[in-house]
Amino acid sequence: QVQLVESGGGLVQAGGSLRLSCAASGRTFSSYAMGWFRQAPGKEREFVAAIRLSGGSPVYADSVKGRFTMSRDNAKNTVYLQMNSLKPEDTAVYYCAARSNSARYVSSTDYTYWGQGTQVTVSS
Repeated sequence: QVQLVESGGGLVQAGGSLRLSCAASGRTFSSYAMGWFRQAPGKEREFVAAIRLSGGSPVYADSVKGRFTMSRDNAKNTVYLQMNSLKPEDTAVYYCAARSNSARYVSSTDYTYWGQGTQVTVSS
């Protein structure tokens, strides 16, 4: 089992940047594929980015491609989401998620473990 804790959210103006972190407990972090999702008020949770357990090239939603960068540091049991050129439509609660296995999973139903979320608000 793994526990996930997100941090780094906040209020930022449009065009600004934030870096989210997701710290995982347990010694088997490198056995988990990781994902970032977000949920805006009144909307369904949507995929943002995913990365394999070994790292490598992440996969991104079209809405964030070229602006967001996902990475992981298995030595620190942490994944990151660097968010640049933020837009008001990026406002949401951001969640990290984990599941065992190697692929890059883009559906929320593929993930087993979830963090509590961190709020990102982008003002216009």
